[in-house]
Amino acid sequence: MSGVPNRSRALDPPDETLMLRYQQGDRAAFAQLVRRHQTPLYNFALRQVRVPQVAEDVVQESFVRVVQNAADFKHEARFTTWIYTITRNLCIDHLRKRALRKHPSLDEARGEGGDGPTLGEQTADPHPRASVEREATGMELKERIARAVDTLPDEQREVFLMREVANLPFKEIAEITGVPENTVKSRMRYALERLQEHLAEYEDYARALR
Repeated sequence: MSGVPNRSRALDPPDETLMLRYQQGDRAAFAQLVRRHQTPLYNFALRQVRVPQVAEDVVQESFVRVVQNAADFKHEARFTTWIYTITRNLCIDHLRKRALRKHPSLDEARGEGGDGPTLGEQTADPHPRASVEREATGMELKERIARAVDTLPDEQREVFLMREVANLPFKEIAEITGVPENTVKSRMRYALERLQEHLAEYEDYARALR
């Protein structure tokens, strides 16, 4: 990564400053928060609820609640902790509502009308590989990773996603989930161990893909 993007990012105001500006009536500050966080929030929600349209609705509702409760945001708090807590709770609410229904297969098409991409397709590398065999093996590996993540216990999966998809620090994940930081680290460790077991036969190939 070159130095120019890093300098540019360093000049960006932190989330908490943008929230302060929004509380003071600066709508552009809120728009910047949306641009900054909507994609990682969507990726996190999608891996929880597994349906693209639902994930989009969850993220939209998350920002609606930020607007509705903007006056309650305390500047000593971290914005990411706040909005990921909102998004996590919305995901939990959705999953509870559909708990009695059978979860769709990873091979089942997502989206309305059944014509959306499968999770395997969503995680597939969009760039063509030089070797057809390498491409096929890579796609199979990605599908296996997606399946393995989906088999994790709920508590381990959400910690894994917050850490690996949202790139949140353990301390922040602990605040969001309401458990001690050591518990979060333990859940992450168990998640990685389970994933390693699921993907043991692909370990060498996974290393080669890095």
